[in-house]
Parts: sequence; C-alpha cells; structure tokens
Amino acid sequence: MYNSAMLTRLTVCLGIVLLLTGCRYREVEKDLTITDVHSGWYDVGVVDGQNKLVPSITLRLQNVSSEPIARVQINAVFRRVGEPEEWDAHFVRGIGPDGLAPGAKGEELVLRSDRGYLGPQSRLQMLQNKEFVDARVQIFGKHGSRNWVKIGEYTIDRQLLTE
Repeated sequence: MYNSAMLTRLTVCLGIVLLLTGCRYREVEKDLTITDVHSGWYDVGVVDGQNKLVPSITLRLQNVSSEPIARVQINAVFRRVGEPEEWDAHFVRGIGPDGLAPGAKGEELVLRSDRGYLGPQSRLQMLQNKEFVDARVQIFGKHGSRNWVKIGEYTIDRQLLTE
C-alpha cells in the first residue's frame, strides 16, 4: 500500500512537471513585429452636441520567429504628447488560439481611445486648432503569464479618419 501511494504521487508530480515544461512563454518583443501601421484621429461623430475625435491606430502583427505563436494579448496605452499620465488604454486579443504561422501576418487590429477632443467647430478645424495637443501610443504585448513588454511606440498622425 505504501509503495502504491508513493508511486501514484510520483506519477502525478512527473505529469505536472512534464505539462509545465511544455507550456513555455514566448518573448513577444522578439517573436513579433508590428507592420502596416496607420494612425490618425477617428471621427466618432456628434457627442453631446459637439464633434468628437479620438486617437486611433491600425496595425498588424507579424510572426518573425520560426515557430507558430498563439494567444497574444495587446494593450495600447495612449498619452498626450508632453504628458506622462496615461490618457486612455485599449486592450485586445492580438493573436487568438488558432495561432499565427512563422512569417505570417495577423488580422488588422484597430485600437482606439475612448477619450479624445470635443468641439463645436468642424473636425478639420479641430485638428488645426492651436490648443490641439497631439497624442502618442505605446503598444505592449504579452504571452501567457509573462509581464507586459513594449513592442512599439508611435505618434498619432494629425489626419482625420472616418473608417
């Protein structure tokens, strides 16, 4: 009985060790690159009787490693230029459970802030206003339980986006 219980515990422990060693976490900053970047100020429409513009970035992730990668999370942190505080953030699943093959590009990701500018003037006039402060976005990636790592940083282009 004693040997049977020990053998059972040893088998369970060995199974857990084998399972955990098969679950390796990827270094997204090395395995992925950001491509096809397009940014600008998205026209949300009229909010509370005023035009609203929010910073927006569209991008794709490309697997530059020699192995497929799956289940990657992306977080876009928006800040106004010259200000250290986070203005807003947008969290998405960057690569789903089906994964991304070596060399392949993922689906287009659209990351937008909920915060932006409201104004009574036209959208183009808003972008040209002397009080307008540009925005930048830092893109962070994460695989598994690893910490978030920065994989890109971009200034939002001062152009109007309608899509």
